[in-house]
Amino acid sequence: MSLKSKLNEVRSKVKEVQEIYGLSHEVEIVGVTKTHPPSIIEESFSSGFRSIGENRVQEAESKFNLLKELPGLKKRFIGNLQSNKINKCVSLFDTIDSIDSKKKMLKISRAAEKINKKIIGLIEVNTSQEVQKSGFEVSQIDEIIECCFDKNVEIEGLMTIGPNTKNEKKVRQSFRTLRELREKINQRIDHRKLNHLSMGMSGDYKIAVAEGSTMIRIGSFFYGLRSL
Repeated sequence: MSLKSKLNEVRSKVKEVQEIYGLSHEVEIVGVTKTHPPSIIEESFSSGFRSIGENRVQEAESKFNLLKELPGLKKRFIGNLQSNKINKCVSLFDTIDSIDSKKKMLKISRAAEKINKKIIGLIEVNTSQEVQKSGFEVSQIDEIIECCFDKNVEIEGLMTIGPNTKNEKKVRQSFRTLRELREKINQRIDHRKLNHLSMGMSGDYKIAVAEGSTMIRIGSFFYGLRSL
């Protein structure tokens, strides 16, 4: 199956789920191209993708330097961002989808200010409370709201990674928790509402869509096994 056919299949399944749950908002599909060569990014673009996700700054830099011009392609950083990579990450990417602490948020803000760049961000929340995952705790709502008022980083929404389990009930609860948290935050801020819920990957995106996801991150279904 071609990459374009796979993309159309996911779009169709997203629509089917939304029709079941009475939803109609747009769901952005991010092609997770990490560990794959630059040619995969170019193929993704020609197949209709307009967002790709990378999780390592050094790898992304080497790949982006080899890309031809791809107008309209949004480059999203989706990995755990190390402090010593923040400056480079801000310069390379359009969005940072994994802002997992207030301290890191402030460093990203300073890096963006240095190069006079307004960068888009998503706040990562550990909704499954798994110790191996980073992210704000659900209870840290005040700290999350503080991040929404930064002048250099425009927070557009929240992100979470579903729990590592086949228990659909637990996965659904993790995504529902993120949606409910966004609702609570939006009740308390009036300058700019959080629109995005980035949740759902190859194995659980249909559950995420049912719970209101606006952005799904899919790698293995589109690209197969990692190649780097």
